[in-house]
Amino acid sequence: MNNTQKLMAAVAAVFIAGFLMVGSNKEESNQSKEAAAMIRAVAAMQTMATSKCPTAIKAATGDQVYFSTSTDTDKQTYVSMTWDAAKTDDKYSFKKAECTLHLTLGGISKLVIDDKVIINKEVKY
Repeated sequence: MNNTQKLMAAVAAVFIAGFLMVGSNKEESNQSKEAAAMIRAVAAMQTMATSKCPTAIKAATGDQVYFSTSTDTDKQTYVSMTWDAAKTDDKYSFKKAECTLHLTLGGISKLVIDDKVIINKEVKY
């Protein structure tokens, strides 16, 4: 073997060792799996709320709402969104709409428009 072949074999060995080291460290810990699952659950809950709440408000009032004026969440079980006509330039036929979505229900648990309860479902933990 000449020096060029030895050098190519050494470079190939370094690449193979690098791939093996990276491949062996790919396994996630339980803690990182739990954190990733919580992030996915919060994202899914927020997505569900931003799609279901405006649809329910439109069905009840006929007004299409877009961006809530405030959002409250515990980042685990619920998202509560509020549309306040006094805090926006949008013109609504209502003064205030509050929509709460619980992950355990998989949908809207409470919808209140101008202090009138439209939806009120019991949440079980």
